[in-house]
Amino acid sequence: MAQQVGSSGGEFSGRVAAVTGGASGIGLAVARELSRRGAEVCVLDLTGDALPTGLHGQACDVTDRASVKRAMAAVEERFGRLDVLVNNAGIGAQGTVEDNDDDEWHHVLDVNVTGMARVSAAALPLLRRGAAAEGDGAAIVNTCSVAATAGLPQRALYSASKGAVLALTRAMAADHIREGIRVNCVNPGTVDTPWIGRLLETAPDPGAERAALEARQPTGRLVSADEVAAAVCFLAGPLSGATTGTDLAVDGGMQGLRMRPAEPEGGQ
Repeated sequence: MAQQVGSSGGEFSGRVAAVTGGASGIGLAVARELSRRGAEVCVLDLTGDALPTGLHGQACDVTDRASVKRAMAAVEERFGRLDVLVNNAGIGAQGTVEDNDDDEWHHVLDVNVTGMARVSAAALPLLRRGAAAEGDGAAIVNTCSVAATAGLPQRALYSASKGAVLALTRAMAADHIREGIRVNCVNPGTVDTPWIGRLLETAPDPGAERAALEARQPTGRLVSADEVAAAVCFLAGPLSGATTGTDLAVDGGMQGLRMRPAEPEGGQ
């Protein structure tokens, strides 16, 4: 049974948001929170099935420019405007530079970086219209990662893609600030999502692997998708009009803190 998503009132009331990769994980949490805060939300994903009630699904393959253009045309036809774009679609990759072949490098960069550019380019005409209609402008929020700012083992390709997202975010912010479009990104740490669950299932000892992922974050736990969604809504919100070209870490302190080893129980 579809789960109801509320859309009464809130700071996004009367606004339209599109979320790529919004059918699961972080994207779904973002779509739900935007809707709860009043937005009409269009989820752009490979399939739009089984979405919570109140979210609008639209098929979109971010690696296919024609598919992206059709999706944005559908948003325009249905809503007539777009105020917020959340570029969340992305895929992971493991290994050192020795472990991924050229095809995998092309695929991951195509989804995580070029796909973000494709969607943004197709959305800009609608976002400009929204910026002109609202005194506080329109917003783009890109999903980046702590992998863009901290060296993580066995994540060479993924880290390269997210480093590019960070640079792309700042360049887009500079390009579009005078059009009334703010561009920021959110940098999650390891988020407790179905993708992480599937990754853990392939580990020789899933429990030990989860414990290791939790231990590398100073909070001692994984980040929740809802915590990332709240950060995205902050960056996209109409009260954040002075925030652009910014990367907001939601990583349990992983990037900025250097913790001493925990004292054993009973230690002095």
